[in-house]
Amino acid sequence: MRILISCANGSGTSLMMMRSTEKAMKELNIPITKIHHCSISEGKSSAGQYDVVFTPTNFLGMFDQAVKKGVTVVGIKNVMSHKEIGEKFAETELYQNMKK
Repeated sequence: MRILISCANGSGTSLMMMRSTEKAMKELNIPITKIHHCSISEGKSSAGQYDVVFTPTNFLGMFDQAVKKGVTVVGIKNVMSHKEIGEKFAETELYQNMKK
C-alpha cells in the first residue's frame, strides 16, 4: 500500500498522523510499501502516485483531482488517533476490495 499523509505545512501534524497511520495499518494487517508525509501543495501534485491519501477533514476538497483519478482520500478529524484512521480506512471501498 502506498500512503500519502498531507497537511497544511507537511511537518509536525503530518508526521504525527503518519505515525498514527503506521500503527493503524499494522493493526489492520495492511502492508505499507511506501509512506510519505508532506504539505498540501506537494500532496496535491503527487497524490496520484499513491493508493490512499490521509488528510485533516478541512483539506479534503484540495484532493478532488486525486479522487477523480481513483485515489482513495480519507479525511481525519483527530490526526493523533490511530483508531479513527483505522476505522475510516476500513470503511473505504479500497479496504473492502483488499479483504475480498
